Amino acid sequence: MAPQYAPSLRSRLAPLLLFLQTGFIIIFAFYCELDSYGTKDGKTFSDFYAEFQDVNVMVILGFGFLCTFLVRYGFSGSGFNLLVAAMATQWAIILNGIESWYERGKIRIDLKSILVAEMCTASALISIGTVLGKTNPVHLILIALLEVSGFVLNEWVLLTLLKVRPLNGIMLLHIFGAFFGLTLTWILYRKGSEEGFEKEKFDRKSGLFSMLGTLFLWMFWPSFNSILVNSHTPLRKDWAVCGTYLALAVSAVTAAAVSVLSSPLGKLNLIQMQSSILAGGVAVGVSMPVIQLPWEAMAIGFTAAIMSTIGFKYLKIHMLLAFESHDTCAALSTHGLPGLLGWLVHLLLQIKDFDNYTVAIRFAVFHICTLLVTIAISLSTGILTGFLLKWNFWRPSPNKKCFDDQAFWEFPHNAVRK
Repeated sequence: MAPQYAPSLRSRLAPLLLFLQTGFIIIFAFYCELDSYGTKDGKTFSDFYAEFQDVNVMVILGFGFLCTFLVRYGFSGSGFNLLVAAMATQWAIILNGIESWYERGKIRIDLKSILVAEMCTASALISIGTVLGKTNPVHLILIALLEVSGFVLNEWVLLTLLKVRPLNGIMLLHIFGAFFGLTLTWILYRKGSEEGFEKEKFDRKSGLFSMLGTLFLWMFWPSFNSILVNSHTPLRKDWAVCGTYLALAVSAVTAAAVSVLSSPLGKLNLIQMQSSILAGGVAVGVSMPVIQLPWEAMAIGFTAAIMSTIGFKYLKIHMLLAFESHDTCAALSTHGLPGLLGWLVHLLLQIKDFDNYTVAIRFAVFHICTLLVTIAISLSTGILTGFLLKWNFWRPSPNKKCFDDQAFWEFPHNAVRK
């Protein structure tokens, strides 16, 4: 028997995708041009391309496989991730190039602009993880476009009004994506979520594929944190890679230990570990500009893993019961809490280096404002997006079709033969 809302893909998804893609092609045809690369910032094309591929693997393979842990949602978890990433990256290139278009009449495109766009897309993929399995692909495309728009707006506000460094602004993507997603899942709350959905579970095969995504993210996260570090200071860039690796290593070990301690049976929980072994990379990425010693990165990874593991175990269910926020992929524990930890460490270590108390206070106020602005914009855009998606025109899936690939994909063995 065909799923109830399968025809909505024909009447809504296809026109939306064709309309958007045609619009993007027209914009690229008239307002974009390739920027001659050659040598840029002391870096050859071949050097930059290797790091670009690392981030590309994270966005496509890492997040894609990570979302396959649901036993009957593997097609959608990986397939929709690629679809959303492809659309959101094109949109981010356009939005990030508006300033260039205003000054030069053209949007300049090179590997760095595509890379920055993919990092903006990563923020959208974090948000989508909170509503994974409870939305259709039309919802996901709209979420990605609006979330990327909000994130680019937030980055512009931080760079223009608060004069935040570009690296510090874009690395807040973890906090922005987590709070945007939490707001979204709060507005799109489904009655009966407290009892759990029948198909919201994982088995050995889906858990293995999901762990593969975690391994991709873990391996390439040092490139993600270091690629925008100033190339004129190679030692600083090397330390960004080393510090991220140390934090990731410590968080992996700590997550395993805390997972065993928090289990009534004294066993490892695969999904809980996946949520936590990346926490060190998130926290260090936000605080990287002020970390100077190896033990600092390791201590951050240790603390982030504890916060993330305990948050996954207890905070996820309390967020559902107290705030009606059903966070499918535990984005708050994986990205939100470690991101806030990294922000706090950045504040404390920076203040410690100031000799003048007045300057320290001014920096603290400035740093707090960056967080408040980021959270305010993420919450406001999340609310706007949530109320837009509540419109029945988008044909939300009924509860019995949540977390089920069969609502969106063809399965030849289930076809009715005439």
